[in-house]
Amino acid sequence: MTDTHDTNENILDTSGARTLWHGRFAGGPAEALMAYTVSLPFDRIMWRDDIDGSKAHVRGLARVGLLTGAERDSILEALEQTAIEIESGEFVFVESDEDIHTAVERRVTELAGPAGGKLHTARSRNDQVATDLRLWCKRELLGVARGLHELQRVLLDRAVGAGDTYLPGYTHLQRAQPVLLAHHLLAHGWALARDVDRLLATRTRLDVSPLGAGALAGSSLPIDPVGTAADLGFANVFDNSLDAVSDRDFVAEAVFDLALIGIHLSRIGEEWVLWTSGEFGFAKLDDGYATGSSMLPQKKNPDIAELARGKAGRLIGHVGARFLPPLLPNAQRGLLSVFGSTLFQLSGIFMLSPLLLLLLKKAEVSTTVAGLFAATTWLGIFLITPFASLVTQKLGRRLSMWLASTLPMLAAIGFLSTDRLSVWFALEL
Repeated sequence: MTDTHDTNENILDTSGARTLWHGRFAGGPAEALMAYTVSLPFDRIMWRDDIDGSKAHVRGLARVGLLTGAERDSILEALEQTAIEIESGEFVFVESDEDIHTAVERRVTELAGPAGGKLHTARSRNDQVATDLRLWCKRELLGVARGLHELQRVLLDRAVGAGDTYLPGYTHLQRAQPVLLAHHLLAHGWALARDVDRLLATRTRLDVSPLGAGALAGSSLPIDPVGTAADLGFANVFDNSLDAVSDRDFVAEAVFDLALIGIHLSRIGEEWVLWTSGEFGFAKLDDGYATGSSMLPQKKNPDIAELARGKAGRLIGHVGARFLPPLLPNAQRGLLSVFGSTLFQLSGIFMLSPLLLLLLKKAEVSTTVAGLFAATTWLGIFLITPFASLVTQKLGRRLSMWLASTLPMLAAIGFLSTDRLSVWFALEL
């Protein structure tokens, strides 16, 4: 996903520019109103989707005779030029560009002249925004899924490379049972596999074109929603125009999917924070994917893993905010556009997936230290568990449970030698 920032760069004050909705107003909007309602700082991330949607809309208008061939070509050329300017950073935004949709249409009109003024024919910003947001989600969710698949591949490669290496398995952060390092790594792989499944399922449900639904009840002009849906690569076209412009269920689903991914990445991060500490010493970070301390030069800090752990809370917090849309009336574009902003704001967080991938790929696992801890865990398993079973046969269950709970404590404080216990246990067998 591409990161976005609140920025006013390349914005020029042009008093003659107008909003898309200026038609019935004698004067322009107040500066305070524009400052409060502007969404350009976060929805400009959808510029490519807005241009793609506009191109399909123009081709659709031409197919039904609402644009001539010359008008179509002129507008399409202007849209392509606008895309080049935005991508290169040469595009100049003006104060009246309250959102990316207004900015694109303004520039197209400047380039194409009167023909550019027909770009908005039979289209509302309601169906325009809904279309852009679905196009953006389709692309970006697939990108996140691909990133997770690459992370799964690294986990698999590390698991295969680990061979028969054991490390302690923990419950309550206490050594419990020895576990193959491969088994441990692949547990994360299975969690990520479910994440990918959820992303693809959400993408399938949102793959419906709302273009042609208008503000809420379509258009009296002979437009071609089915044709524009196919042109944009949507699998389906809307059945109900009011639902089409009001639906943000897919945003809530996507935010939940991303939050759960964040939790799973956080789990990986937490383990590597522990494993690379001096207290555990199971792994060493590559210098390229660790940071240091300005005061304590001996430290190597697992910042990537810590950020994966810490940013999960932000993702979780946004999930609750997504349940506000059911409280709104249908077709409230100004309010519904706010919900897309959360998705855009979260996009930068998923740079963590490729960073974790590199951290795991480059880290060195200390098989000696991990093996030593695992051997200690094995000793406890082989001494205490079978010993309790043997005592159960000889002394009964109640006494054996007491011994099974007491012996580890006695061994921990040095009162009982595990070597003596192992010799006794071998003789009894």
